[in-house]
Amino acid sequence: MDDRTNTIAGWVLAGCGAALGLSIVGGMLFHGERPEKMGYAIEGVVEEGAGGGAAEVAIASLLPTADAAKGAEVFKKCAACHTINQGGANGIGPNLYATLGEGIAQGKGGYAFTDALKGVGGKWDFDKMNAWLTSPRKFAPGTKMTFAGLGSAEDRANVILYLNQQGSNLPLPAAPAAGAEPAAAGDQPATANAAEAAVENGGDTADIANTGTAASGAPSVDPEAARKGARTEQ
Repeated sequence: MDDRTNTIAGWVLAGCGAALGLSIVGGMLFHGERPEKMGYAIEGVVEEGAGGGAAEVAIASLLPTADAAKGAEVFKKCAACHTINQGGANGIGPNLYATLGEGIAQGKGGYAFTDALKGVGGKWDFDKMNAWLTSPRKFAPGTKMTFAGLGSAEDRANVILYLNQQGSNLPLPAAPAAGAEPAAAGDQPATANAAEAAVENGGDTADIANTGTAASGAPSVDPEAARKGARTEQ
């Protein structure tokens, strides 16, 4: 083997060694590990699959201080698919004029709602609209609505107030008392519960009707007189 061949072989080996060294150094400098959280967060939009903790804020407590003008700005995110003027045409989504108070997935000039939304039932009230705007896919699994939702409770309150002013004009719900927990569905007033308990225990409901409290409370009217009066009326 002549000197020229030896020189070529030496350069080839040197090049391979340099490439290997650069590969090792590059691997040390630039990690190829998957990041813990993919992508970038978009302000005001709920992350897909997120728990939707913002929905824990009672919408009734935010509506009294909501700003419809800001809601109109938020609604611009919806304008690509929805019109909101009276008599407006349906687009990718239905026209939203006078939606609050209307039956869910009903009317709207024959718009083709999905069975998923039709199956929800009831009417669009403030709580349902809040849940829908938080995450349409969680509110009606299987809906064709592709919007991920609004993560900001304030944004939802503002846009709901704006929607309400566009042909609905429902009275705003009373704000919950400070520290009070939302009443569970099917809860009955205390007087009704007390009346049922009195009947089950063989008691007389006249005391509850007269005092507004259970029979064990101090009545404002003589219970015996109330019972006599009730029997006389019968």
